[in-house]
Amino acid sequence: MKSATDGELAITRGSWVKVICGASNQDIPSISDLCAVYGAAGVQCIDVAADSGVISAAKKGLDWVEAKYGIRPWLMISVSDGKDNHFRKARFDPKRCPIDCTRPCERICPTEAISKVGVDLSRCYGCGRCLSACPLDLIDEKYKLLTNNEITSLISSASPDAVEIHTAPGRRKSFEEILKALKIAKVNLKRIAVSCGAEAHGIKTEALSQLLWERHNSLKQNKLKPIWQLDGRPMSGDLGPGTGRIAISLWEKIHDMAPPGPLQLAGGTNEETIKHLPNGRGPAGIAFGGVARKIIKPWLEEAQSRNISLRDWPEGWQEALQTANQLVEPWLSRKPKNLQDC
Repeated sequence: MKSATDGELAITRGSWVKVICGASNQDIPSISDLCAVYGAAGVQCIDVAADSGVISAAKKGLDWVEAKYGIRPWLMISVSDGKDNHFRKARFDPKRCPIDCTRPCERICPTEAISKVGVDLSRCYGCGRCLSACPLDLIDEKYKLLTNNEITSLISSASPDAVEIHTAPGRRKSFEEILKALKIAKVNLKRIAVSCGAEAHGIKTEALSQLLWERHNSLKQNKLKPIWQLDGRPMSGDLGPGTGRIAISLWEKIHDMAPPGPLQLAGGTNEETIKHLPNGRGPAGIAFGGVARKIIKPWLEEAQSRNISLRDWPEGWQEALQTANQLVEPWLSRKPKNLQDC
């Protein structure tokens, strides 16, 4: 286990690590264990979905880490100012499927969320691969977005350390409405993470820069500090090692034209990403999503089969923690010579 560095200090050092736990391909009990494993591994932030059950489970894991190891990562809650693939689920009526269907949707699903009885919503994380795989176009998507009043209520009751806002071109007004909702919640937030990418929205780097500057002005007016989360290839953390280069490429294109504040990588990030950093330079940190969940999944599932928490299974806990350390340690110990983005 590596002792967690203070979040703000990690940002200035370029060793900031966030893990996106959410409610993606884990059920509620596993979220507590997932947060505990990466909290014990020393990450500075745990990012979860804006769901009271998920938040409660995450807090249980973080409480356990604080009691056992004396460290506590930030808790970040993610919301969106409009439609976003991170906030969708696949759905279909299995009764409409032909008996002789070869079920390409089931084969392509990275989390095994699809079966003959439909979509397991606790496993689906909205990657969308099944949508185009269905030969009869029987699968559609459902978005789950909170109203601004719901955001105010949730943030007020959960009292997180930070909030992430997924945004897109043309949504400045709705972004500012969320900032108003956060102000009404009266929670002292350390940072606002602003998540957006070029590829997901079909825009060029210059347009992404303009969007970030718009959000910068809105945050500045509200006296809020940003983290700019560059979504290299969204919803792809479970893909091959080649995706690790994409987030770095986006950072290289935008860091000279981005507004003030730390730039953080996301989207397709994995254990290969750090190998592509330019020598002596780089972003303030990284967010791991699908890959962080995937590498710990075997121990979470084994603990579930034993009907116990991973935290109550010493051998499994140590193996899972060692695996988590291998992913995050290279970033936690990173000491770039010329950090430009903080």
